[in-house]
Amino acid sequence: MIQWKEDIMIDTNIEKVWSLFLDKNIKKIMPKVDEHNLIDKNENEVGAKHHQSYREGKRVESYIVETLSYEDTETYKKKQIQFVLANAFESNLTFILEKIDDTHTKFTYEGTNTGVNFMGRAMLKLANPKGNNLKAVHEFLQRVEQEALKEQE
Repeated sequence: MIQWKEDIMIDTNIEKVWSLFLDKNIKKIMPKVDEHNLIDKNENEVGAKHHQSYREGKRVESYIVETLSYEDTETYKKKQIQFVLANAFESNLTFILEKIDDTHTKFTYEGTNTGVNFMGRAMLKLANPKGNNLKAVHEFLQRVEQEALKEQE
């Protein structure tokens, strides 16, 4: 299993950052997502399910993303999702926003990738846990920050 928990301070309002996690804006922060379609419930509730397609080069993977946790208050926002990729990896991702003041938001991104079969577990054991995965986590944090700051221009 690979685990991470990283955070970043973003110099903008919590609502601007949170809007990036709406269905209509998801491709701004996840550019490799080709499709993101709601198939069950509403996007802002626990149990919501989306059919998502992700492109890596010429390869496209499709899977169902389920919302496991959803909180949206004035000062604290949280969305936790789970999906199985390529029938080999279960990803559990949590996005937490905390209002520091009207112009500062703390964004925490945490998650796990777990192998669900022999092949998935073997691939994760061979992976460098501090290498590509942490690089991808930091790139995601920076992308969210960049997009949030664009929103205020």
